[in-house]
Amino acid sequence: MTTHDDVAYRVRERVLDMGATPNGAHIGGSLSCADILTVLYRDVLRVRPEQPEWPDRDRFVLSKGHASAALYAVLAEFGFLPEEELATYGAYGSRLAGHPLRRLPGVEFPTGSLGHGLSLAAGAALAARRTGGRARAFALLGDGELQEGSVWEAAMFAGHQGLANLVAIVDRNGLQITGSTEECVGLEPLADRWRSFGWSVIQVDGHDPEALREHLTALPAERGRPTVLLARTVKGKGVPMFEDKKKSHSVQLTRRLHKRALFGLRKVTV
Repeated sequence: MTTHDDVAYRVRERVLDMGATPNGAHIGGSLSCADILTVLYRDVLRVRPEQPEWPDRDRFVLSKGHASAALYAVLAEFGFLPEEELATYGAYGSRLAGHPLRRLPGVEFPTGSLGHGLSLAAGAALAARRTGGRARAFALLGDGELQEGSVWEAAMFAGHQGLANLVAIVDRNGLQITGSTEECVGLEPLADRWRSFGWSVIQVDGHDPEALREHLTALPAERGRPTVLLARTVKGKGVPMFEDKKKSHSVQLTRRLHKRALFGLRKVTV
């Protein structure tokens, strides 16, 4: 049986492969959310790769759209697109753009302008409730994008509406493109901020698949409230040369660096 670690390893390996393409990739933030995405698609989301427009599917929104490499790797892993298509990442005319495009199966909304994903997910959750559907909506946000005011407008709206079928997951790796989130625009006390908007808050290790699975399969955390998981992660997780370093935000890997990164990943995993 394929384990979480097997899948997450392949996801990280593919992220590094995409980082070695001519345009590079947002490696650090893709590696930090690899475990979260693996748990979501392996154990949580009600989706059908062979029927991507299934009406009762859960809606997933990658609000931190720059981590598209991780999403593409997971979609390939679970049958939404051919694995060989990953080699076209970032190429002219490819469906695998630097930020997700709606024309790709498994992508609900084009994202990349940070701060908008939670609003899209809230709209999907509200639509499902009003039409009597079973769909849930999940949004994966970067912690740096929480500095966008539109995130908190969506949080306030969702709390007011009591959207219990809405789940936000914050990839709390503590780094954004210009440095530490707390040095740029401090987010703490982050849990209290979410609670003040009427959300149920869960704090979890974002690299612990059992803990992630436990919480994400027991939703909503509180009746009549949206849920947010503040997932503590490490930017560049799994590749020592990139771990907890802001320089991993966007990288074009040379052949030498690609080999070094893959070696580091294998050494950590074994």
